[in-house]
Amino acid sequence: MKSFKADYVYPICADPVKNGIVTVDDSGKIISVTDDSAPPTQTPIETVSGIIVPGFINTHCHTELSHMKDKISAGGGLINFIKDILSFRSAEPGEILAAAQAADQQMYDNGIVAVGDISNNSITASIKAKSKLYYHTFIEILGFLPANAEELFNKALATAEEFKPQSTSITAHAPYSVSKELFKLIKQHCETGTNLLSIHNQECEDENKFYRYKLGGFIDLYKHLGVDIGYFRPQARNSLQSIIPLLTNRQKVLLVHNTCTNLKDIYFIKRFDRKVNWCFCPNANIYIEKRLPKIELFINQGLNITLGTDSLASNNKLCILSEMRTIQQHFPSIDIDTLLKWGTINGAQFLGIDDEKGTIEAGKTPGLNLITGMDGFKLTADTKVKKLV
Repeated sequence: MKSFKADYVYPICADPVKNGIVTVDDSGKIISVTDDSAPPTQTPIETVSGIIVPGFINTHCHTELSHMKDKISAGGGLINFIKDILSFRSAEPGEILAAAQAADQQMYDNGIVAVGDISNNSITASIKAKSKLYYHTFIEILGFLPANAEELFNKALATAEEFKPQSTSITAHAPYSVSKELFKLIKQHCETGTNLLSIHNQECEDENKFYRYKLGGFIDLYKHLGVDIGYFRPQARNSLQSIIPLLTNRQKVLLVHNTCTNLKDIYFIKRFDRKVNWCFCPNANIYIEKRLPKIELFINQGLNITLGTDSLASNNKLCILSEMRTIQQHFPSIDIDTLLKWGTINGAQFLGIDDEKGTIEAGKTPGLNLITGMDGFKLTADTKVKKLV
């Protein structure tokens, strides 16, 4: 066993403990959380400066895109980003695997203990099987032509088989890239199997413009791809409002990015009995669109929020602390307590691993991170994370 004493311990499930002491066994299982007034034990105590928090949960990543780091120029907007992804995606398997392995290690070093990872193929399965991190892999389907729905869905089922016995589910990529027919197949599948969905949502204004009026950059994108979308008719409402009726309350849904989601969208969702969570990846939002979601709007509505890093194609590093720092820089009223909940227990609950991760409680194995370099309880450019357990 070993014990760590810090300025504060943040169990997340309880108030911070000043001069807190966390004791863990050799497997990382929490034995106890106390303060320095507790009776001394024979276990040696390592004193550290900073705050101890649970391991971070990254609910949105694309490890299979890690080989694209620094290949796509920042600030070009989502449409150009998609074109660049399609241009640079192909690479030698060895290059893809080496970059994904390095990304996995980087997340571990940055105190991440669990990842909701998007995959379009099974190339990362071997890395995830051996990783120190917990992975839930979202097998992502893209296909906006109704005629291709069944073929694409069956291909996704085959990919999921290649990941077994790892945790997986089949999910839709985004409203603008998945047909209603494909959404219906995913819905039927979720009624009999794993029900986690992770959907890219409203990353740019053109997505809503496409759904409302069938105008904007996505028309040019499909022309660029040689895809005839003549069948599609304007929906006269935003993309999110158009797809929510295609989902059921048996599905736990993670809506990712939400850069252009507005209050009307949120009110619309609240009219439906849907299990919706909201993931923010602020550094990727800035990298791609040079803007952030209206995060305070989601807080004011009492919505369940998680954090993600997106991929190294749209981010300089895979670090949840870095995402927290970016949020607090742009929204100073959001305190560290709130950010830590988003980066730990909320993500663990969505992934269904909160019996082991997300809080520092006796019997759990959440991992322990030490955060240093804060200005009081504010994150700064000097704030760093070190993995303790």
